[in-house]
Parts: sequence; structure tokens; C-alpha cells
Amino acid sequence: MYIKARAQLDKKTKNLVKRLKPGEIAIIDHCDIDEVAAESLVDAKVKAVINASRFISGKYPNQGPKILHKAGIFMLDNVGTGIFDIVKNGDEIEIIDNEVYYNGNVIAKGMVLTSEVINYMQQEAQKNLEEELDKFIENTLDYAKKEKYFITENIPIPPIKTRIRNRHVLVVVRGKEYKEDLMTIRYYIQEVKPVLIGVDGGADALLEFGFKPDIVVGDMDSVSDKGLLSSKEIVVHAYPDGRAPGLKRVKELGLDAHVFPAPGTSEDIAMLLAYEKGADLIVAVGSHSSMIDFLEKGRKGMASTFLVRLKIGSKLVDAKGVNKLYRSNLKLSYIVGLLLSALMPIIVISMISTPMQQLLKIIALRIKLIFGL
Repeated sequence: MYIKARAQLDKKTKNLVKRLKPGEIAIIDHCDIDEVAAESLVDAKVKAVINASRFISGKYPNQGPKILHKAGIFMLDNVGTGIFDIVKNGDEIEIIDNEVYYNGNVIAKGMVLTSEVINYMQQEAQKNLEEELDKFIENTLDYAKKEKYFITENIPIPPIKTRIRNRHVLVVVRGKEYKEDLMTIRYYIQEVKPVLIGVDGGADALLEFGFKPDIVVGDMDSVSDKGLLSSKEIVVHAYPDGRAPGLKRVKELGLDAHVFPAPGTSEDIAMLLAYEKGADLIVAVGSHSSMIDFLEKGRKGMASTFLVRLKIGSKLVDAKGVNKLYRSNLKLSYIVGLLLSALMPIIVISMISTPMQQLLKIIALRIKLIFGL
């Protein structure tokens, strides 16, 4: 394998994909790369991905590498963080088999990830899943006990201006299959006109489909400036002690924001905000709900998510995977049936209308003359 191209590098994949150009080599430091990160690299049309860390560490069978391989993207695994001290953004590098060259010198070596290697590593990781599950459950229960005040006590909810009471609320997270699910429910959005809440990068997901977010909720680490500027209101997720690192960025853009101190994830507080403001229904797109989702986000438990979903109960509809529910092929029998239904009124009118009967006789006579019948 030989690849020569310009490199772009960043230890945060979500920051790197914003400036990647087609055909470039992405250099990342992303252990257990998740599906969303992998899909963003595929969308960027990179030629290769060099990872300073392990694509699959063996803790759990993450699916990111399979997505990259399926897209035909070359992967070089575990080359070490020293590459970040040598290569700069825009530098041209070469990959020859499992070695990285810069100015003619070998600067890093790794393991090439083939389909066989990926399958083997995932099978090995599957063996560790039970142990990880035990740890995950224990952490979830421990933190649920500590954070139960999150749903049992009256925590201060930001005084937002957007009217939510008795309306549907769509909470969008840029998670697994968010594009497919948004595409499937776009008519629901157009017809019902729910309040649109983008959780960090979820604001950009809404813009991608032509919808402007009413509210952006998050710690502001993965939403674009355009996403923030397009939103009517901003709610910065702060630590329970009140520290809100994301507020600085909002202020630098000259925007105002509410601060919401709370434990857990930003999508949790977005749902809680909608519930406490009287939403009639909360629809979640791309949200994290499974153990693998949380492990891919680097979280050791899902206490706040468990507690919030316990509280909002029947008001929540999770649209994850809804695209699969409605995916079907257009069958020939459906088309024939539709055409017959459309022709039926014409046939009936022809049978009872004297002018139509005369017209049909003229057409029949014309056909006979043409063919000499």
C-alpha cells in the first residue's frame, strides 16, 4: 500500500473533521473510535486515517473501524503520539505499508487494519463485554443514588423565552443514524412544527436539513458558530457547582445564554428542560440510550439518563432507528393498484357520458381505418 497526501491532525476528531478536505490523510488520537466519528471521517472523504491510539482497545466491540473499512479508507493503528510533534497541518506525508514517511524519513510505524484484523479484534473485545457490563451497571446504580436529587428535587430551570407548554419538542443529538432518522421524520417536523432543540452538534444537524434550532443546549464543544448564531436561544450546560466553560465561547460571539447547572449529559438536561416547561410530547433523535452508546462517549455509566427517562416517562418517544421501521421497496403491485384506482373514475364517466361515448366511437373508427380493419 502506498499513499501520498497532505495531512491534517487533531487529538479531537470532532474538531478535525471541520477542516478536512477530500483526499487528505487524517491523523487522530482516538481510542475506540465510535460510529459517529467514523461516519464524519467518511463524509470528509479522507484517503487514510492514522491513529496514535488503538482503533479497538478490546474493552468493547466498537463499530467505527468497520465503517471506515467499508468506505475503503486505509487505517494505520497505534502509531504513538510522537507523530503530533513532527507533522504539522498541511504537511505532505507518505504511507508505505505500515510505515509513515515525512521528508523521506520514517517517523512512525503501526498496524494496518484489514477486515480480518478488525473481525478478530472485535471478537476478542466481545469476550470482555460481560466484565464491562458489570462495571457499567455498578457505576450507573452508584451515581443514580448520588444524583437522585436530579429528578426528586426542584432544580432551577432556566427562564427561557421559547414557548414549550402543550407543544411537541424535538431533541436532536448528532448520534448514530441521526441523518436517516431526521430524513424519515422531516414531514412530521414540517407539519407539526415542534420546538427544535439541538444538543451541541445537533443544532448543525438541524441546519443540515434546512431547519433552524429554536434552542441550543450543551457545553458548546461541538456546535459550529453558525449553529449558535442561527439559534433563537442558547442554554449552556454547566457543572453542578456552576462552572460553565462553554459560556466563554458564547460571549465571544456576542450572544446571550442561560446557564443550566446539572449533572449528566447535555441531552439529559435538554429533555428535562422540555419536560419541566410543559411539553406535550418529547421526540428524541440520535440520542444515546444503550450501553455501547455510552461506552463510545467515554462514560462509565448512564445514571442521569436513567433518572431523566424515569421521570419524563410516557412523554418521551425515541426516534432512534425509525428509518428502519418505515423502510420499504415500492412494489409493482402497489403501482398497478394506484393506476387502476386513478382510471376508475374515468371509466365510470365514459360509461354514463354521451359525449364521451361518441368520442370513444370516433377513436375506435379511426383505429380501424388506420389498420384497415
